[in-house]
Amino acid sequence: MTGIELTELLNKSYRRWYLTGNMENGVIAALDLEGRLFTIVNGQVLNRVLPSAIEKRSNKNAYQNPGGDALWPAPEGTTLGYEYPTGNWRVPPSVTGAVWEVILSEEDKTVLRAEIDLINNQQTGLPCEFERHVKIETDQHVFRQNVTELIRYVGKKTINNGEFMLAPWSLCQFDSGERGRVVIPVSDEENIWDLYNSSKQQRFIEDGRLIVNTETDQRFQLGLSEKVDWIEYLPGEKFRVKRSVLNVASKHQYIDIADISPDKTPSAKGVKLSVYCDPSGFMEIEGCGRCPDTLTPGIEMSVDILTEYIVTDY
Repeated sequence: MTGIELTELLNKSYRRWYLTGNMENGVIAALDLEGRLFTIVNGQVLNRVLPSAIEKRSNKNAYQNPGGDALWPAPEGTTLGYEYPTGNWRVPPSVTGAVWEVILSEEDKTVLRAEIDLINNQQTGLPCEFERHVKIETDQHVFRQNVTELIRYVGKKTINNGEFMLAPWSLCQFDSGERGRVVIPVSDEENIWDLYNSSKQQRFIEDGRLIVNTETDQRFQLGLSEKVDWIEYLPGEKFRVKRSVLNVASKHQYIDIADISPDKTPSAKGVKLSVYCDPSGFMEIEGCGRCPDTLTPGIEMSVDILTEYIVTDY
């Protein structure tokens, strides 16, 4: 899909959007689709795009997953997550219905903001502001997208350790298939683990690096420790994409982001990077920020995530 075709689809579906850069090399922010980002390189949208999910609307019966690159609150499951406050998995309507606005616009930089009130699985409410600070740069055959993902707690009550967990979580989606694979620059089990279903049959070691096949019959997700510097997705011959987590607050802690039962306590193993693969034909390379011990009014949780799109078919 071209960038122009995507904007035509957004217009047809009555979705607001904003372009950073241009239709040859740029980023489309879908303001009415959770503030998701869709990256354009050489005129083509490289992220996954699901047109039916753009045309439809999410509700409690069905979540419409349009693709792109999303900012979500972590964790997903466990007693302190945000997708099970009603008992069943769902994306909160405060996320799916958020009103994202452009609050700063420069030639190659855009800042997006939305007010999103969260309710965790213990029914604790957290009034928040979400921001995405998007910077882009084109260098020969590499398109660099640096996004500072930020969650600001704007409540008036101090929330103590044990009552909450909260960190910015960036999920970047692509189509997957028989040829798609992920490269991870470590091979030891200490720094790589399954968050739920086993992925043993999907991965192998090559030249001291872990290779993950993304075509799968069951969904799985790998958690990667803070010792892992980057992950890279190779969907085929046209491009590859590398994702790194840069600056984070060192005094804060990485957390368990797993999609597991809301009656289970979070693991002590914190996730910095993650790989998710789904049998429906898509995958995600994910980056996470850290969580503070205490939520005080105005505190910010942020992470800088660099995503590099490297063109290989020139």
